[in-house]
Amino acid sequence: MEARMTNPAFLIPEAHQAIVMLHKAITSSGVPESTLELVHLRVSQINGCAGCVVFGVHQATQRGETDERLHAVAVWRESPLFTEAERAALALGEAATRIADRPDAVTDETWREAAEHYDEKALAAILLMIGVTNLFNRLNVVTKQPAIIDK
Repeated sequence: MEARMTNPAFLIPEAHQAIVMLHKAITSSGVPESTLELVHLRVSQINGCAGCVVFGVHQATQRGETDERLHAVAVWRESPLFTEAERAALALGEAATRIADRPDAVTDETWREAAEHYDEKALAAILLMIGVTNLFNRLNVVTKQPAIIDK
């Protein structure tokens, strides 16, 4: 696949810097990076963003995530490999990504489950990770960014 253009976030340096700073704030929030990586991967799978899936798997592997868990993210509901807190974050990620699928996309039950495991600061970090991931998914899919890892 050939990209239609350079990723827009990289063409506007100020935008890229802002996204990098936002990502740093998210990852320094206290939410386990493994949880944030799992949410990023699941959101990217839903959106069909090959570049973010490949990058997400690479990043998670670099940080020590197991292949077994990474392979199970797409079927996390049926897998015993995730904690209840991770499941709550994954459910929130799915619901917040699929907001057009139903009028009450993030149900009170989904929110309560997440709030049982995360305080407001952690919920904010998870929601920001979902938002940033959706931003990059949309930029990558629309501009047909290839799924490659620069080593």
